Amino acid sequence: MKITSSFSLFAVVATVLVAGCDNTKTTAAPPKSPATLTHAELPPPAVGPSASPPGVDASVSTNGLHVSDAIARACNLPKQDARTSFDFDSTAIGDDDKTVLAAVAKCLTEGALKGKNVSLVGRADPRGEDEYNMSLGGTRSDSVRKYLHDLGVQRERMGATSRGEIDATGKDEAGWAQDRRVDIELAN
Repeated sequence: MKITSSFSLFAVVATVLVAGCDNTKTTAAPPKSPATLTHAELPPPAVGPSASPPGVDASVSTNGLHVSDAIARACNLPKQDARTSFDFDSTAIGDDDKTVLAAVAKCLTEGALKGKNVSLVGRADPRGEDEYNMSLGGTRSDSVRKYLHDLGVQRERMGATSRGEIDATGKDEAGWAQDRRVDIELAN
């Protein structure tokens, strides 16, 4: 009887060890791009050293966006280096912009700015006719509004307007690139 009990115990231990040492590999799903992340999958906003101290402009500029100091501080957005903006004659939102917009949308729907309204101001460089540039700026702000809406921000909380080329300051391609953007500001 002792031999049968010992054998049964050995069989159970061997089964557990074999099951625990399974060599089959499981492959993880490839990482999602920032543009396809859901609100729950987004990393938490940066806090601490990346957050700007009081008195220092915390506004964030990326490809085609300029996020105001007030929004950047409230949402703890990490400081970004200014890069190129919307391509010439384009309204397509870049991947870097989508990442920032996802963080802004999360802040507007779940974070510190939940329930607050924003103003989206589309801008263009001075090349082209005034009327065309005004329309282009409007289309850019509408693109950002649609993207934020797709991420859960209520459409009525976002005012989309255009300044066209009115405030453009660029004199060459580098300057014109900075003129082609959408400014995101808290609405009154």
